[in-house]
Amino acid sequence: MKEEKHNIKRWMFWFSLALAIIVLYNVLGNLAGIGKWLGNLINVLMPFCLGILMSYILYLPCKKIEETFKNTKKKRFVHKHARGLSVLTTYIMAIIIVIIILNFIIPIVVQSLSDLFANLPEYYNSVIGKINNLPEDNILESIKNIDLASFVNIEKMQTYIKSVVSAIETIFDAFIAIIVSVYILLQRTKIIGFLSKLTKAMFKESTYFKIKKYFVRGNEIFFKFLTSQVLDAILVGILVSIAMSILKVKYSVLLGFMIGLFNLIPYFGAIVAVIIAVLITILTGGLGKAVLMAIIVIILQQIDANIINPKIVGDSLEISQLLVIFAVTIGGAYFGVLGMFLAVPVITIIKLIINDFIEERQKS
Repeated sequence: MKEEKHNIKRWMFWFSLALAIIVLYNVLGNLAGIGKWLGNLINVLMPFCLGILMSYILYLPCKKIEETFKNTKKKRFVHKHARGLSVLTTYIMAIIIVIIILNFIIPIVVQSLSDLFANLPEYYNSVIGKINNLPEDNILESIKNIDLASFVNIEKMQTYIKSVVSAIETIFDAFIAIIVSVYILLQRTKIIGFLSKLTKAMFKESTYFKIKKYFVRGNEIFFKFLTSQVLDAILVGILVSIAMSILKVKYSVLLGFMIGLFNLIPYFGAIVAVIIAVLITILTGGLGKAVLMAIIVIILQQIDANIINPKIVGDSLEISQLLVIFAVTIGGAYFGVLGMFLAVPVITIIKLIINDFIEERQKS
């Protein structure tokens, strides 16, 4: 009987191994098809992912508003429907903010973009004309021979802007994302409770408490980093726009908006934004104004990096600059702009896990 069970186990082992080899062979032989399937799956799930992200961003204000409603005295209806009223209030506030942005900021940015790309050929020809009028010299001759058209392709840039504008076609996905986020905010207690029970059932108690600890800590890090970076980007964008307007830099609001947006990406974002702003200012206002603008922006960014950002973010991340640069580089290389943005909180959580592992090993 024992020998028969042993033979069955041995047969099951070899059968499982053969099946795994067959599956692996088919997977490796059909990587292109799997990649296409995964791409389609990501496109289908994107509205749900956006809905989860929206609910995550709106969670804290929604929670605060719900607590305010629950603390209201002698209002049974408000107490009973505090969750629904908090979600409704949060979305009304979010809609008001979006309307303000759409009415006051976006039109200026869009108009500046349209004007910039409409006049780009003229700026380009002006720069070429100035270079051609320079006195003959070996170095200058080398500059003249540079094919700037290969670096500044007007048609490609205009096509890119049109593709950005065509993103309006994703309104349906945005609508689904909003619906998903509303349901998540309304049923967040049940969702978190279910996930907690599932995790507890799958793992032993010590592992469950570790997962819970990292989930809570990770949530704190992500949310604080997200909100602080967005707030910091808004402040930087406003300050830079005001400074450029005082200097009478053309497209000041557009450049300030761009620098604030790029400032969401630690270290590299600010550098790239300043370089782009300087190049645009050289085309539209000359080298002198571009240098003055760069000096002012660098000063403002230093004030932000050393005073404003630390006050907003605080010491919650507790991570070295070298590790931040490493994380942003890896995140950008493998996951693009989103990877660069999320690299810092992700590496912070990994660092937290590694530190806990080291401490436990030292104790044992």
